[in-house]
Amino acid sequence: MFKKVLIAEDFQGDNKSIVDTLKAELNIPQVQEEFYCDKAYNRIQLTHNTPEAFELLITDLSFKENHTPRTFTSGVELIEAARKLQPDLKIIVNSMEEQAVKIKPLFDTYHINAYVCKGRQSLDELVKAIQAVASGNTYLSPQIDLNTARNVFELDEVDLFILKHLSEGFNKKEIRDKLKLKDLRPNSESSIDKRVSKLFDEFGAKNSTELVAKLIREGLI
Repeated sequence: MFKKVLIAEDFQGDNKSIVDTLKAELNIPQVQEEFYCDKAYNRIQLTHNTPEAFELLITDLSFKENHTPRTFTSGVELIEAARKLQPDLKIIVNSMEEQAVKIKPLFDTYHINAYVCKGRQSLDELVKAIQAVASGNTYLSPQIDLNTARNVFELDEVDLFILKHLSEGFNKKEIRDKLKLKDLRPNSESSIDKRVSKLFDEFGAKNSTELVAKLIREGLI
């Protein structure tokens, strides 16, 4: 079982429940918590090459904005940075998100070890997830189906990135530049055109505005 765990969660009540559960049911001696992704990353960074390194990160995906400037604004950004810094770190996501299209890339791209949907039984599920990960297995909340046809269709990390920024009003040149900054490939304007055209066909959309509207209605972005 893990001996040192870090929790990144911006609701104090959720934090306390998780900490109490991990100590009482799993006898984990060191459980530290942070309300912000930046501070969680700093803790990992300070210890990752030492005997005090964290073995497990439990993180939410969404973190509320505040007046403090932030480098990492979401759990996904924290996961990406933590995975690069400490590749052997075990990661469990504990989130309200239920859309398989958003969850699948967490396993495929960032190689998270478990995903738990917050809900009435989520603390019990979190215990099962930690036990599974400690035994070298993965865990996924049973209500999530990653194999639905629509969810596995081409909507990989790059597609979701493009669609998110189209929905925010960025043009293809600006999206290309943002892909390059994130080191996501393919990132040429022609590849963006091809991906968007393919999504037009799949979702029966005539333009970017209609495509984004349909995907928002279906909960895919």
